[in-house]
Amino acid sequence: MRREKGAMCTPVLQFTNCRILRGRKLLREDLWVRGGRILDPERLFFEERLVADEQRDCGGCILAPGFIDVQINGGFGVDFSQATEDVGSGVALVARRLLPHGVTSFCPTLVTSPPEVYHKKEEGVGWDACLRYLCHVLPQIPVKSGGPHGAGVLGVHLEGPFISREKRGAHPEAHLRSFEANAFHDVLATYGPLDNVRIVTLAPELGRSHEVIQALTARGICVSLGHSVANLRAAEEAVQSGATFITHLFNAMLPFHHRDPGIVGLLTSDRLPPGRHIFYGMISDGMHTNPAALRIAHRAHPQGLVLVTDAVPALGLGNGRHTLGQQEVEVDGLTAYVAGTKTLSGSIAPMDVCIRHFLQATAYL
Repeated sequence: MRREKGAMCTPVLQFTNCRILRGRKLLREDLWVRGGRILDPERLFFEERLVADEQRDCGGCILAPGFIDVQINGGFGVDFSQATEDVGSGVALVARRLLPHGVTSFCPTLVTSPPEVYHKKEEGVGWDACLRYLCHVLPQIPVKSGGPHGAGVLGVHLEGPFISREKRGAHPEAHLRSFEANAFHDVLATYGPLDNVRIVTLAPELGRSHEVIQALTARGICVSLGHSVANLRAAEEAVQSGATFITHLFNAMLPFHHRDPGIVGLLTSDRLPPGRHIFYGMISDGMHTNPAALRIAHRAHPQGLVLVTDAVPALGLGNGRHTLGQQEVEVDGLTAYVAGTKTLSGSIAPMDVCIRHFLQATAYL
């Protein structure tokens, strides 16, 4: 019952000898896939009268969806916030090295940087400066499908520079910005074209942020709230304007207070637009978030939880001094700090480690 030659159908792939998680149990089952979609084998056989075009023996391994990391600043010596001659080769190296950790797609994340790092400097610039910034970053990180060559690139995550000075964390203060009279023009002047951008993190308490949120979401860009001193009302108004995500919940924001829980309060807010869902990233590396905080967030709003690594370029390299955009980072054991301080500057834990820590902390399974 194989398809006739010339049939205009996408091939059917059958994974055999694999274990699949169903109902929190690992079961030995085969899996049929066509064009990236899981098929019902009974319908395939009895209704379409087809069998698999190709079989792959999984050797008893677990077959599961790949991990997605929407906040990763670099890794394995590659710094996404550094303008180099070939940004693409660095992204490709990270994409390749992420696969063994189960990550099949990711958002390369740029921390607060001068405009010349994001995009090509315009007219009125001297020749030396042109040479210095010839390697602008954003145009060199296109959306790209994953495969055996490496994890796919979903689009760039721009974290800053439109964030709070008080909660800037490891972001360099000298390059922070606020919105001026023509707010969205300021965004374009800073970042340049937004063709490759998927997520923008900003502080919703900044003046004119709501018009920026509306303009970004109209372009299909996810707006995430973070590095902020916003109270709950400001956060709710940002969601009403279109924001749908929270950057590394609990980190770089006002702590929870019972009279005004701040951005954290969005997890249980009753003032969100009908049908609007809020999602939130959490760094489950054992350093950024106490296990009790992981449990609180997960039990309050489990459907919105998105684990992220917030990994820095030092991921996979060990102790020593490394870069994170415009700053130096010092890695000591399992922790990365802005050099010479005790300010956390991202994680050095890969996604599979974060997943295991989350499972242990929450007893999810």
